[in-house]
Amino acid sequence: MADLAGKTLFITGASRGIGKAIALRAARDGANIVIAAKTAEPHPKLPGTIYSAAHEIEAAGGKALPIVCDIRHEDVVEGAVAKAVERFGGIDILVNNASAINLKGTIELPMKRFDLMHQVNARGTYLCSKRCLPHLLKAEQPHILNLSPPLNMQAKWFKNHTAYTMAKYGMSMCVLGMAAEFQGRVAVNALWPRTVIATAAVRNLLGGESMIQASRKPEIMGDAAWHILTQPVTTTGNFFIDDEVLANAGITDLDPYAVSPGTPLMPDFFI
Repeated sequence: MADLAGKTLFITGASRGIGKAIALRAARDGANIVIAAKTAEPHPKLPGTIYSAAHEIEAAGGKALPIVCDIRHEDVVEGAVAKAVERFGGIDILVNNASAINLKGTIELPMKRFDLMHQVNARGTYLCSKRCLPHLLKAEQPHILNLSPPLNMQAKWFKNHTAYTMAKYGMSMCVLGMAAEFQGRVAVNALWPRTVIATAAVRNLLGGESMIQASRKPEIMGDAAWHILTQPVTTTGNFFIDDEVLANAGITDLDPYAVSPGTPLMPDFFI
């Protein structure tokens, strides 16, 4: 497809960060965006709610449906999907962006944090895919895009944060399996950044302002996702890296995506 005009995207965790960047890029084409996220009230450390995101999406040219949605709960996801279909008539694209992160080691990590990561990342991705697929299978050129890393079973990607890697690789295994299961009917791919992306999670949980300065803006992921989601349904089963997607599209000057052009960039996890 040439663009995403008139397409309906169901995006988890789209109230801020990468999810919102993907939503805003699609909105510029005139897409319908279902903002399926938890944040209805402002958080002191995490700016943005489903309602403020909806305002930005509509200002960018799209139509927005903000839905309070905790993807850990099956009935909540079912209700959100039903509202999306009622409002827009179907679902063309699912973006599994919502994710939980905790980088503690095996001894230090509380089990409730282990459970949260697996409930949101692996199970939440599987659940949203399961509930959206009946509608995607009715769509023209449907896509599922998971924000998850390439599957690489080397110990170095596990040893410092085994639980987090397990949870993120759960999302990637959904790509591996569902791409084959629905080949020719639904495109299923993954997208991951080459570098750290400047999000609230990076600022507040991982590295603070110094890491932000060594990051790229979320817009690089929004643009890369757009290039994937406009491909034919035969483009499936891939583990894409953002800058490689843009290079294949002829975009080689990535300086505009840097938070601080000229500052050495920090590689992201799993790259």
